[in-house]
Amino acid sequence: MAQKSKVVASFQEAVADVADGSVIAFGGFAMPGVPFNLIRALKEQGAKRLTLIANTTGGAQQPRMPDIGMLVENGQVAKVICAFTAATRPTDVLPFTKYYESGEVEAELVPQGTLAERMRAAGAGVPAFYTPTAVGTELAEGRETRVINGREYLLEYALPLDYAFIRARKADTFGNLRFHRAQRNFNPVMATAARCTIVEVDDPILPVGSIDADDVHTSGIFVKRLVQVPPEPEGIWPTKRQERRR
Repeated sequence: MAQKSKVVASFQEAVADVADGSVIAFGGFAMPGVPFNLIRALKEQGAKRLTLIANTTGGAQQPRMPDIGMLVENGQVAKVICAFTAATRPTDVLPFTKYYESGEVEAELVPQGTLAERMRAAGAGVPAFYTPTAVGTELAEGRETRVINGREYLLEYALPLDYAFIRARKADTFGNLRFHRAQRNFNPVMATAARCTIVEVDDPILPVGSIDADDVHTSGIFVKRLVQVPPEPEGIWPTKRQERRR
């Protein structure tokens, strides 16, 4: 039986079934890894009461490009789980802040490494783990800890996802992915933790076998849908800029 193609025709089609209340992770650790086009499509789709997982809440990048802060502003978000819920510079004013301070959106601050490990654990089938990170801080107040070999550890639970929206440089039609530099940070663990991983791809999507097995960063078994990023202005994150950065 022939393998059904994972390539979909548009970003709108890729996110059409995202339901209200979904838990969605968004890749991005510097701009090349952010799924700008999928974020824009989700904003247009309009799903509500979402829980969003990302490195930051968005909004600091200028000029402004689609980010999860725009989903917050659009009234689609119930909760954000991030490593950085506040601006990294005092001069930055994040749109998320006023919604959090008014109680319209809940926030959960998770140390960056712990955030990545919670998703990695979900992908590996590990329900929980102990870590020394955050022990003795406000983040550990009222939570379970355990002393192991004389050191105190905090219990953290895996973070399974309904969807992961990520971006890759190369992909074949089965969904084998190769990331470019900073794209390789959160994106691989998010892909393994999600029930449905949707990928926007920079370069033309290749036939199966075109990417050497040693060059595959994420196996296609973790990928459900692929969307080709079209040339600007239809596709966000200019192709010409990408070419200059290779």
